[in-house]
Amino acid sequence: MTKTIPFDLKRINEIIQTCPTPFHIYDESGFKSVAQDLNQAFRWNQGFKEYFAVKATPTPRIINSLSEEGFGTDCSSMAELLLSERIGIVGENIMFSSNDTPADEYIKAKELGAIINLDDIKHIDFIEKYAGGIPQLICFRYNPGSQRTGNVIIGKPEEAKYGFTKDQLFQGYAKLKNQGIERFGLHTMVASNELDIQFFVDTAIMLFDLAIELYKQLDIKLEFVNMGGGIGIPYKLDQKPVDLAILGEKVHQEYERFIVKNGLDPLKIFFECGRMITGPHGYLVSKVLHIKETYKTYIGLDACMANLMRPALYNAYHHITVLGKEDAPLVNIVDVTGSLCENNDKFAIDRDFPEVDQGDIIVIHDAGAHGYAMGFNYNGKLRSAELLLKTDGTVELIRRAETIEDYFQTMIF
Repeated sequence: MTKTIPFDLKRINEIIQTCPTPFHIYDESGFKSVAQDLNQAFRWNQGFKEYFAVKATPTPRIINSLSEEGFGTDCSSMAELLLSERIGIVGENIMFSSNDTPADEYIKAKELGAIINLDDIKHIDFIEKYAGGIPQLICFRYNPGSQRTGNVIIGKPEEAKYGFTKDQLFQGYAKLKNQGIERFGLHTMVASNELDIQFFVDTAIMLFDLAIELYKQLDIKLEFVNMGGGIGIPYKLDQKPVDLAILGEKVHQEYERFIVKNGLDPLKIFFECGRMITGPHGYLVSKVLHIKETYKTYIGLDACMANLMRPALYNAYHHITVLGKEDAPLVNIVDVTGSLCENNDKFAIDRDFPEVDQGDIIVIHDAGAHGYAMGFNYNGKLRSAELLLKTDGTVELIRRAETIEDYFQTMIF
């Protein structure tokens, strides 16, 4: 049992002639297909929109390709706001969700006309004082506390640093309504990399129920609810992806039961997925540099955790393929490692592996989100290039590799 790859060893060897390993390569047909499936699943909802989480894959060419599918951007920093602006994504095509936010970022978000999603009730006064007042469309991030359970990655909601309590939520809406604000949204994010459809259905029910309470208690009719991201991907071979069509239909049923029944239709539904869109359609391509045999067998690559830190940070599983040996018997148990002076610099531990040779090409799957984006320069390691396998089958360089000159650029000798 294995995972599919949209290229073969011959194609990668051709690419390596002009772009040495390691590098990330993304399959445009793959992530555009997911984008279309998500839009189709929620076509029943008037105003449905996905705001792609820039933090997952902050690469202009990819974000631009997704904007062609009607996606906006979910931003959480000045750099992400500026990236969106330079691509041409502005106005309410930006959802700005941040925390511990400096004033200049609120000012920029307002300048761009972005939807601002406040994380703290005290930020109401902060944005009024330092950013020239509350925009006419405002959103609050809700933290349900003990009413909901998070998952392993995101933890318990009551221990998370994000969002308003329920009491703060109602206080904040009432305060702004009294100030003349008329357009409101509601946001939450209570899971990360979750594969259980019911978790997201429960989130929809929670938000729909809050929309009804806000209407009954404060006479506020929400313009949208943002269900956050968190839809996971099947990193492991025995896992299955979330069926977006089923998710869309189940949320539709609850929408009819809660929103339509209570006269709150239309209510726009937003998502801010990142991982689910690009994750399965990005690959880290690396080369075997050394094979070491001591107490264990180590397959040493020219990539390291600076190129993909999820395995080291989360003990996360990423499937690995040796190109050209996809059907070879798994005869060894190995650790697949990088070259950092850090013992956690491993892509796999005790992994069943075929016989490999120095120079073999390794493909690490599901590296299309939170891969390049989480890169760093520890040990003076340089970030690698990013390539796009375009829908027409050609390959485009969409981010060059860092150089030593880049690394030294900010240093003062």
